[in-house]
Amino acid sequence: MSLLYKKNFKIYKKKSGYLIPFSFKKDIPFKPKRIFLVYGNRNYIRAKHAHYKCSQYIIALSGKVEISYQTKKNKSKVIINSKIKKGFLSKPYTWLEIKFLTNNCILMVFCDMEYKYSDYIVNYKKFLKLIKSR
Repeated sequence: MSLLYKKNFKIYKKKSGYLIPFSFKKDIPFKPKRIFLVYGNRNYIRAKHAHYKCSQYIIALSGKVEISYQTKKNKSKVIINSKIKKGFLSKPYTWLEIKFLTNNCILMVFCDMEYKYSDYIVNYKKFLKLIKSR
């Protein structure tokens, strides 16, 4: 099941700024194999796909996004931003649509597998058939 990951990020604050470390052992709920950044502007939607095998952990580095997600059991929305200190965990067979709510958003996405186009489910009707038969 996909969810707002409950663990808060550790933040070290000084007058000069912030440092937010990520431990691949402690902070990410799987062993990352790939990391990528997504940039977006207000009112644009990205993602519109699911994965057969890949799990993803999404954090907002800057700005605010609304993540609409659907699994076999759940259909919901969650807002993440750079201030909440939490990320969103997306498991396989989770349809995602990410709407950017502010300009100049930056998301960092950790994946538990390398990029493989054949792992993507890009047709929503096909996704619905797949989750219905699971």
